[in-house]
Amino acid sequence: IKRITHIDIIYKNKMVVPQQSPSDTNPSNIPPATAPSAAGAAPTSATAAGTAATPASHTPSLAGSVIEASDGLGGTTLIRIQNMSSTANLGVRLDLKQIALRCRNTEFNPRRFGAVIMRLREPRATALIFASGKMCVTGTKSAHNSSLAAKKFAYIIERVGFKPQSYIDFKVQNIVGTADVGFPIRLEGLVYAHSKHSSYEPELFPGLIYRLQKPRVVFLIFVSGKIVITGAKTEMDLSEALRKVYPLLVEYKKANVVGVPGMAGGMLQYQQGRLPAGGGKGAGGGKAITQGGEADANMEEV
Repeated sequence: IKRITHIDIIYKNKMVVPQQSPSDTNPSNIPPATAPSAAGAAPTSATAAGTAATPASHTPSLAGSVIEASDGLGGTTLIRIQNMSSTANLGVRLDLKQIALRCRNTEFNPRRFGAVIMRLREPRATALIFASGKMCVTGTKSAHNSSLAAKKFAYIIERVGFKPQSYIDFKVQNIVGTADVGFPIRLEGLVYAHSKHSSYEPELFPGLIYRLQKPRVVFLIFVSGKIVITGAKTEMDLSEALRKVYPLLVEYKKANVVGVPGMAGGMLQYQQGRLPAGGGKGAGGGKAITQGGEADANMEEV
């Protein structure tokens, strides 16, 4: 290891385990400030002593990944959290090469990206650890799991030999959620009536982008009725944003939408009454869906 001099070496899934004495493997030798609590309680005494915050010994929770939000019309809609991004500051300079060598499930390629990529299984999370001591945690689906993952990453770094500060300044920066309103939406009418807050370029992107001012959240609205909510910092922001936007979606709901019989299980949708009774004849002799009476006559002449 001492002969490594090139900085462009990739350290991936490597670990150097130092020789340990029998006393080193005894959990009782871990200082009380850094050992996880056996009872599962938060390490308040460790924080008060001025040492690093360590994770509580409990399993990750699935609660919080699905939110039941009010739709503003007396009903409820489910919002599924797909990803949560958070940041933390360990308050100490780090030697990324040592961390990459001594920790499992890590990647470090300083030529491509100047941070160590570290992954956890429980809770499933990924961290970007920078030499300044700052850390980004992504991949979790609840605030509880995101906070637990940040504490576990800080504990791992402390065991390598870099003691973080007692307060790691954990903050949730972005939450991404998805929802399905259950009906198709007229995006053209929505962008025409609310052009100040929305943009729709179907040639570039099939979704309408709606920017809500308070809470500061961005919606991606698709014609199928599925929406993506991003930019929220709390679960309450997700619920409040959907409560404000849902009545607008109901206002521009497509009416009388049915499936075409025999067309891939009815997946092709069109406005009822736009299909001629006899079916217009196309150039190839097949049936064609037309827009109105004049189009039917023109197609018959052809």
